[in-house]
This record gives sequence, structure tokens and C-alpha cells, in this order.
Amino acid sequence: MRITDLSFMQGYIRMATDGANMGWHERNGGNLTYRLTAEEAEAAAPYMTFDKPWEDIGVAVPNLGGAFFLATGSGKFLRNVCLAPQDNLCIAQLNEAGTQYRVVWGLEQGGRPTSEFPSHLMNHSVKFDVTGGKYRVIYHAHTPAVIALTNVLELDDIVWTRALWSAMTECAVVFPGGVGVLPWMVCGGAEIAKATSELMKQYDVAIWAFHGTFASGESFDTTFGLMHCVEKAADIYLRILSAGGAKQTMTTENFVAIAALFGLTLPEKFLKD
Repeated sequence: MRITDLSFMQGYIRMATDGANMGWHERNGGNLTYRLTAEEAEAAAPYMTFDKPWEDIGVAVPNLGGAFFLATGSGKFLRNVCLAPQDNLCIAQLNEAGTQYRVVWGLEQGGRPTSEFPSHLMNHSVKFDVTGGKYRVIYHAHTPAVIALTNVLELDDIVWTRALWSAMTECAVVFPGGVGVLPWMVCGGAEIAKATSELMKQYDVAIWAFHGTFASGESFDTTFGLMHCVEKAADIYLRILSAGGAKQTMTTENFVAIAALFGLTLPEKFLKD
């Protein structure tokens, strides 16, 4: 048995491949991190080595101290993950204080975790607290319809949430909490990491203007499905705009009816016409 035969590795590799096949990861664009369960870390332990030096993360995430994360490598292409996981991925262990990490598996040809690793960890930390540890996946992709829509739609949480919800009935079910939106910021920096972590306290999706989508979820399937749903709704909304705009659309009453049927609570700020 190889480490790549473990179920969490298979799920990660499939998600990276699916994202690349969707056209969301040109060159080395996008990144994906996953927090291992204790059982998964134990199963992967025989393949790990613990002789590499500790490196400063640049942020402190004490609630994640000692955790193991599967992450894409900096400068690596997600389309190559399925061909050579050992060269394009790594498992990184955090120290008990949550201030340093060390690579314990992977990146056999050299390298470091994704340049967005501090940002991912900040957001893992937030979602750990908000969800009681249920959320384990952070995913960033260069989703083309979302990026295009940031050029024409007001960069506002309410505007975006209503637009996406109205584009496709399932959206209010898939992301009932809505989406958060950020103006353009330098990628990979502390500013966008902090701003995104603030949005993640109330949303599972953050829209990065002219850059893409940032999402979190419990599993690979739910997180990929969330990203896919947001991107598909953005594409539909763009088609509506290109066709001259909507002649009719979903109403607040429609959203309330959906919430009642599925037992959802939709934020009041999104239910005002």
C-alpha cells in the first residue's frame, strides 16, 4: 500500500484534478489545503519523516497546534497532482503553538507549501472555531465566470448573494449563508488573508475581485460542490446580462419558501427587496 492509496489522498487528488479539468487552475493558479483527522494522520505516519527544520508560518494559529495539513506546493501545477503527488503536494505538521510548520511528506523535488499557506491557516483557524472543528477544507480557484462578474457587478455582499441566488434555485440551498465580497487586494499578502478571515466568520465563500473564489467546507465533495455551484450561478447570471437582463426573477417570497421547505435560516439582510 502507498500513501496515495489512503482515502483522504484519493479525495484530494480527485478534487485537484477536477478543478484543473474545469479550467480553474491555469499554470500554478489556485491552491488547496486539507486538515487531516487524527486517524488519517496515524495512517499516514509510516510514510512521514520528521527530520526537516521548523519554519515560521508568519501567523499564529494556536487552535490548530499539532495538526497535519495536506497542501499544494508553491509554484506547483494542480494539473500535475494526479501524475506525481509526491512532487506537487506536501503534508505539513504545525508545532503545538501553531506558529511554525515542517514538511513531513512530499515535495520530493524540493519546494515549500503554497504561498497562500498562512492565509489558508488563518482561515482554517476561523472555520475551526466557527464550526466546532467540522470544516477541514480550504480551496482557492481562479473561477472565470466569477472573475468576469467582478468587473460588472457591484462588489457588495448583498448584491452578489441576491444575484447568485436568483440565477439558480439550488443556490440558496447550497450556500444559504450567502457570499462575502472583497475589493481587489494584493494576492498572497497579510491584508487579503486578514480580510478573508473576517468574511469567513460569517460566510463559507469569499469572492476576490478580479482574482477568483475562496471557499471552505467539511469535505472535498461539499467544498468542490460549493465552488462549482457559485461559479455556475455566476456564469448563468452573466448570460442573463448578455441577453439584455432579466425579464423576471426569483423574489424574496421564493427564497422564504425554499428556506421553509429545506429547514434553512437565511440571513435577514438578504431578504429585503
